Amino acid sequence: MKSPDATGNIEMTLQTLLKILDHSKDEIFVLDGEKRILYVNQVCERHYGLKPSDVIGKYNVELFEKGYWKPSIVPEVYKRKKPCYMRQQTYIGAELMTSAIPILNDEGEIELVVITSTELQTYKMAKAIGTSSEAKTTQEEEETGQFITNSSKINRILAFCEKVAPTDSTILIQGESGTGKGVLAQYIHRISKRKSCAFLTINCAAIPEELLESELFGYSKGAFTGANKTGKPGLIEAANGGTVFLDEIGEMPLALQAKLLQVIQDKQFIPIGSSEMKKVDIRIIAATNRDLIDMVNDKRFREDLFYRLNVIDIYLPPLRERKEDIIPLTYNFLHQFNKKYHDNKVISEECLNLLIHYSWPGNVRQLENLIERLVVISDSIIQVSDLPEMITDNVEQVTQLALPTSLDKAVDETKRFLIRRAYQTHKSSRKVAKELDISQTKASKLIREYCEDLMYN
Repeated sequence: MKSPDATGNIEMTLQTLLKILDHSKDEIFVLDGEKRILYVNQVCERHYGLKPSDVIGKYNVELFEKGYWKPSIVPEVYKRKKPCYMRQQTYIGAELMTSAIPILNDEGEIELVVITSTELQTYKMAKAIGTSSEAKTTQEEEETGQFITNSSKINRILAFCEKVAPTDSTILIQGESGTGKGVLAQYIHRISKRKSCAFLTINCAAIPEELLESELFGYSKGAFTGANKTGKPGLIEAANGGTVFLDEIGEMPLALQAKLLQVIQDKQFIPIGSSEMKKVDIRIIAATNRDLIDMVNDKRFREDLFYRLNVIDIYLPPLRERKEDIIPLTYNFLHQFNKKYHDNKVISEECLNLLIHYSWPGNVRQLENLIERLVVISDSIIQVSDLPEMITDNVEQVTQLALPTSLDKAVDETKRFLIRRAYQTHKSSRKVAKELDISQTKASKLIREYCEDLMYN
């Protein structure tokens, strides 16, 4: 910002204006007359997991058709040429109150549209707002939102799922623990022709071997001591017409594997203690983090069952191989746990950078558990100092710095990172000076320069 001129007016540079807009808590989009995105501030990353550079220059409809938000306010404002208001839902879970203001030229045609969106969690002045019928989404529709990803690998998997979901083919999902195999199984069911019927999950590792058979296949009255007098249907029968998801299939005992093979091949089974053959119409999706081929070679898993399960095989990559999903998943979990705990925590840029560069051995489940912990223990802004040592100690500092384009920028970014990290940890210029081996005067100056946004939080 420049100093006042002789008339007392203050000139503001474009760079300063853009910095101000990026510090807004509201999302700001600017579209041209052709519905092309001319500008978006950095809040876009919080709502969609997309950087402004990924958005600017694209047509609004390109992002809408990919499901980043629903419904769209754009058709309404371009049709009416008047301010419009609407409640929206982003694909990572944020609920927004959105306004679209058209700017008309001398001919009365739309020259620009300015769209601002405020998260409903921070919307303090609730009032009745007229929306189009397009905005009326049910709770059920919101809960069945699409798979959250910005990864090309995962998008290819989802496209493959769209091809196989309408069939009855058995599917085997393989991948490390915590990668989201159960979520993918539910996604496949939700886009299948069985979506209106049951989706039942059974974890083969969590149920004792002696109970697993009765849980799956049920039993007739008097089948064993302690059995229900009237008998009990199993999950396979209860899921008739729908989908049974067998998680940790590699833990299924060999004795039960033969019975499961019969269900897959013949769609029939005999409950425990019964002589009556029952028929079922189900689809089976199985998942494992074990190497089933090795288990087959070691005679711990039936070869014939493996090939019956492996008709359609899907490998779900670990989170460290799809780092572009860390940002949208982080904000999705942040929205979830803010809602659960009636809070409104935000995450700092430095903290987000560490999460991006961490290896995530526990995958998506580990990230989800971490975000819940951070929402519970942190102050209003989640800082690097809130992270557990197992994360901060395993991330190399050099990976946290973006590759600069010049020596001066490299020095400035390094200085900024070190000062902000030290101040977030200590909140004291004296301790910052001691950690960085500089004078307290210099530390105070650098804190004022680089940590202004942290000093009042």
